[in-house]
Amino acid sequence: MTATAAPTVLTARALLLDMDGTLVNSDAVVERIWRRWAAQHGLDGDEVMKVVHGRQGHASMAVLLPDRPVEQNLADNARMLAEETADMDGVMAIPGAPEFLASLRGLPHALVTSADVPLSTARMAAAGLELPDVRVTAESVGASKPDPEGFLKGAAELGVAPSECVVFEDSGAGIAAGKAAGMRVVGVGPRAGVHGPDVVVRDLTRVRVEAREDGTLGIHVG
Repeated sequence: MTATAAPTVLTARALLLDMDGTLVNSDAVVERIWRRWAAQHGLDGDEVMKVVHGRQGHASMAVLLPDRPVEQNLADNARMLAEETADMDGVMAIPGAPEFLASLRGLPHALVTSADVPLSTARMAAAGLELPDVRVTAESVGASKPDPEGFLKGAAELGVAPSECVVFEDSGAGIAAGKAAGMRVVGVGPRAGVHGPDVVVRDLTRVRVEAREDGTLGIHVG
């Protein structure tokens, strides 16, 4: 990852926040669940892990096992979501996430995650993070990231044009979704830098948001 070399200031009217890898470090449980699934299906765990971040589980399965029936992927996904929701071992906040979310109280922002409601609620609680009032989860969309539907829906619910939103993401699928939605993207963490975000930071300690008198948000990065 190459972090933003010099401080950058982005202007927006709303922020759209991914959860896993962006606000919550859930890598330990994601690795456990997906490497076990890979072994069960005779797949290379390292290759599987290159695909799964940012996508809904059934969408990852469709990439990894393209000839498998959709119904089987959906059933597998439901089972794995239940396993993930029951496993909070190692789940913690990304550095700076509590302060970052606290600074957004009263400002236009939304959670846009590929997790469903039970999983996102459990992981945010395990990480000690408050849930944004506006949330777009797996149940809210018909297409998984890298499709832009989730981010476009988040912008619509906030009443903000896509071009005036800034996305915070860690994964290739999420960054692609933000770009496809016509939004600028702040990449967070070690996965983000290789996927072409507008700027990239090590973690959320490197981000500060200020509310301006004209109703815009100044996002100080770096």
